Amino acid sequence: MPQPLRTSLMLPVEHAAGEDIAARFAGMLEIARLAEQGGIDMLTAPQHYLAAPSQYLHCVPVLARVAAEVSRVALCTNIIQLTLHHPVEVAETLATLDIACGGRLIAGFGRGYHEQEFASFGVPRGKRLSRFLEVLNLVERLWCEERVSHAGEHFTLDDAALGIRPLQRPRPPIILGASADAMIARSARLADGLSLAGHFTLDGQQRQVAIYRDALAACGKPFPPPFFRVGVECYVGETPDGALHEALPYVAKKYANYAGWGQDDVLPVDQSFALPPQQLAQGRFIIGDAAAVTERILEYREALGMTVFGLRMHWVGMPHALNVKSLERFCDKVLPAIR
Repeated sequence: MPQPLRTSLMLPVEHAAGEDIAARFAGMLEIARLAEQGGIDMLTAPQHYLAAPSQYLHCVPVLARVAAEVSRVALCTNIIQLTLHHPVEVAETLATLDIACGGRLIAGFGRGYHEQEFASFGVPRGKRLSRFLEVLNLVERLWCEERVSHAGEHFTLDDAALGIRPLQRPRPPIILGASADAMIARSARLADGLSLAGHFTLDGQQRQVAIYRDALAACGKPFPPPFFRVGVECYVGETPDGALHEALPYVAKKYANYAGWGQDDVLPVDQSFALPPQQLAQGRFIIGDAAAVTERILEYREALGMTVFGLRMHWVGMPHALNVKSLERFCDKVLPAIR
């Protein structure tokens, strides 16, 4: 029997310069409440620094505030860029967040890719992967061991004991976010699950799922794990043409920003974002009316075997009202059919 398909929604944390950020924050809290009421299983928030010209709310304080609005859904950092942080900071901050949300935290980590972030945090080329792996190892050890001593390439800990521990014992689930083939394979070895970036066409994702299956098998682990998330840009309109008209201009702008940040540089060569919007959407986004969106999600599940369908329904500049209507249509008409 396949595992039940759960759903996660990325919270709308990125907004255009000049927008009323307080109003946008209030709208984000409304989205969180509507998602829980509508049956969404998980809320996620990403992390980026120096995201100008966007205004980018940060994942940990956002999720801590959202924890006061919801009581059932899981909360996931998707993703914290471990390469930029100290392991003690990450371990204690997320332990606090796990307590704030009643033990419903899923810790999503990644290496990152934005060159300006690495440069601004003083992380040199050639050291990024080793730093990421060292932080990941130490965060897990700090959560699971009473005291940790470590003398590594980037960090030194001498009999360190956390001042605060997660509510979940021995630790929250750890997932890795990945776009590159090598990180997908690493996630099988190093984490409890995978959050597969939704930037690819379905064909591209199938190829990467095969990499993940093989890597899990090499570790003696079953496929799929309880948490195998595939993220997709998803928008539900009244009609197929209406959905494209409402959503595609905002999605296309986001992908132009990705290309400018260097995301293209870590993707397989056949998955470039340097395409006109209509061509970019082909096989990559799920945008349509409720019937078309339902059919496409079920096609993804059959092809990929994911246990969590991750959707993003908001992009920079999109009016809050459109986000609300799309989410309501998804929960009312799509969610019952894909469960």
